[in-house]
Amino acid sequence: MRLVLFDLDGTLIDSEQGITASVEHALSTLGAPVPPREALRDWIGPPLRASFPRLLGDDPARTEQAVALYRERFDAVGWREHAVYAGIAEVVTQIAAHGAQLAVVTTKAAPYAQRIVDHLPFGTCFQATYSPAQGSAHSEKATMIAQALADFSCASGDAVMIGDRRFDIDGAHANHVRAIGVAWGFGSVAELRAAQADVIADAPAQLPALLRP
Repeated sequence: MRLVLFDLDGTLIDSEQGITASVEHALSTLGAPVPPREALRDWIGPPLRASFPRLLGDDPARTEQAVALYRERFDAVGWREHAVYAGIAEVVTQIAAHGAQLAVVTTKAAPYAQRIVDHLPFGTCFQATYSPAQGSAHSEKATMIAQALADFSCASGDAVMIGDRRFDIDGAHANHVRAIGVAWGFGSVAELRAAQADVIADAPAQLPALLRP
């Protein structure tokens, strides 16, 4: 496989603490109800501008306030509140060593995404990070995957997308790219199957074998 695209949250890192605490900060500051932590796990992966209206209603100005408050806390401390999934560093390093080109594709805003990737102990394995610009209302995985294919001059059949949510699978399939779902993230196996992931990995150690045609 020539180009391997990785999602960030729920695939490379467990970022639950930083994300959910920052969502809680935004909602409580606005005086909005704060769901339990378990419910907030569903917020990890989708764009914030798609999630906040579920609690704040169809109020674009209030949604933008919430996004700004989220980023206030995330920029200060939240971006550091994550852990690398066990075994993923070794797998990423192995895949890169075998000649594949690697990139990250994430809905996390660009400044935070790049900062996190740069601080990963295996971050140098990734040749590019695709993420929406700060303040952008557009964060479609399909668009970012298409850009990665163009930048690497890679045919869709020579690429694979690895992620834990249906957004990763949908974005890959929109570009005719093979999609590998991962069972250790924030999405469920049922979600990945419903999105028609081509295959699902139960543990990072399975990924190298699943990359082979």
